Amino acid sequence: MAIEVVAQTRKTQGTGASRRLRFSGKVPGILYGGKKPAVTIELDNNPLYHHLRNEKFHASILTLTLDGAKEQVLVRAVNMHPFKAEVQHIDFQRVSADEKIHILVPLHFINAEKSPAIKEQGGLITHVLNEIDVRCLPADLPEFIEVDLSQLAIGHSIHVRALAMPKGVELALGGNENPTVASAQIPKAAIAEEEEAAAAAAAAGVGVEGIVAPAEALPAAADVPTVKQKAPEAAAPAAEEKGKGGKGEKADKGDKGDKR
Repeated sequence: MAIEVVAQTRKTQGTGASRRLRFSGKVPGILYGGKKPAVTIELDNNPLYHHLRNEKFHASILTLTLDGAKEQVLVRAVNMHPFKAEVQHIDFQRVSADEKIHILVPLHFINAEKSPAIKEQGGLITHVLNEIDVRCLPADLPEFIEVDLSQLAIGHSIHVRALAMPKGVELALGGNENPTVASAQIPKAAIAEEEEAAAAAAAAGVGVEGIVAPAEALPAAADVPTVKQKAPEAAAPAAEEKGKGGKGEKADKGDKGDKR
């Protein structure tokens, strides 16, 4: 069922006229495109505001009734008040049944609970994109495009070119462009907990297997040679020579004493 929007041709223009229009509960806008000239219009704020809260309104062919005449249009731009429930301005573009349109279509993510990332690996799926740019004839325009997450595992992603496009719809991408739509990873909180546990284990002297190495299993410093040791046979003559040298010194001292 087509969504219908009612508007009237706007007779006054300018900043002051637009301010007065908003003060009276109206929204200034413009209708352009096709083979007709652009027309400034005005709409009631309340019904338009509620339409804009509907996702379908932004990616559907709308029926704009302008001064009683109906036209097929698309919403092209909307300016909202920073904090009030008030539409500041809206742009509509006329569409032709035989001309392709270029439009952003919302994505609907399904089967996340069935994915290995969620069901088996305790991961988190991040939605990188919420809408994608497509080209199609007005009659082929889908309300949304589904993204099946049932096969997504940790460390993997789904890209735009992997999505199944409805009949008559093509992606509006250039060259090798293939942006990521969704990805799965371990939550940062879980990674931080693992790192803290590993740091605590290291500080406590816990090994990789989680077992504290016993002190007696470690070699003593004296048992680890730093240089090649000499053989016992080579050490013995040196000791004897040292002993002989010692006796000779004593004898010399004795001789000196006798001369005195």
